[in-house]
Amino acid sequence: MTDRLTPGDTAPDFTLQDQDGAEHTLGALRGRKVIVYFYPAASTPGCTTEACDFRDNMSSLQAAGYEVLGVSKDELPALKRFQHEQALTFPLLSDPDLAVHEAYAAWGEKNNYGKVVTGTIRSTIVVDEDGRVELPLYNVKATGHVASLRKKLGLV
Repeated sequence: MTDRLTPGDTAPDFTLQDQDGAEHTLGALRGRKVIVYFYPAASTPGCTTEACDFRDNMSSLQAAGYEVLGVSKDELPALKRFQHEQALTFPLLSDPDLAVHEAYAAWGEKNNYGKVVTGTIRSTIVVDEDGRVELPLYNVKATGHVASLRKKLGLV
């Protein structure tokens, strides 16, 4: 497992496809602030809560200059269905080989209902305009996460 990212680290660059098959490259967003969040699986209760929370806060996040990218190991058809069912307004990126999850330390052992399992560690990494990690958050809770994030970013 990769060491967790810390503030000031260079955010690992990546290129992934979204729910429509379009490619998104982190490096192409230089000059913009980017919120990259990792979630375990599309259309599950916690991930739906978190995604809808981002959707419902999108205008204020964008007004503050942030782009949002959701990343999961789901294949494109599942992401397309999730985006459509929840009217999500930001890219959902597919990382089926887990390379980006691993580069961001968002894949590994976690405690799931009292059992240690290997899987996606619900994480949010805020990347600044220079491509550096501004705020790395690991093991976040789906419910209330965006409100907590907005507070940490000084957006409340």
